Amino acid sequence: MVADFNLIASTPRREESKGTAELWMLLKDIGDPRPLVDRSRAHGLIIAKTSLDPRQAIESLRELLKTRPEVFKHIIRIIPVDKVVQTEIQQIVEAVQQLSSRIGQNEVFRVTIEKRRTELRSLQIIEAVAKDINRKVNLTKPDWTILIEVIGRSTGVSVIRPRELMNIVKERKTLP
Repeated sequence: MVADFNLIASTPRREESKGTAELWMLLKDIGDPRPLVDRSRAHGLIIAKTSLDPRQAIESLRELLKTRPEVFKHIIRIIPVDKVVQTEIQQIVEAVQQLSSRIGQNEVFRVTIEKRRTELRSLQIIEAVAKDINRKVNLTKPDWTILIEVIGRSTGVSVIRPRELMNIVKERKTLP
């Protein structure tokens, strides 16, 4: 498994191998000479380390979807990851504290937890990370999402704008 991943992709269960190959080819197509792509320990999740900026990679993949939608067969969505830590509350909190300065004084945020293969409770994580962020919360129209992806012993932490997440299924519907 790629230890220091900076992208997480989801795929239907039992299509992880095809999704892994697809993501590898997509990253090569947008200019990454040697992407590292692997199945995670969780069903339906693929992790990748790209040498490209992960947000720019998603924008390039979005452009590729517009021009060649047929090459997206198995990937459902792709998320940039800012930091990978061990799945321990304190490490997750520290990562969020480092990244949450992106959220402006007058901006609103939400915390989203997606967890697999862990005993941690979502509310336990949300309470720990949100208590030190002195910004307003908006669960329906946030300017920023603090996305915490727990995958067993590793956790990907991202502070992203809604547009920085790529949902291939939804975006395909908006194509001409």
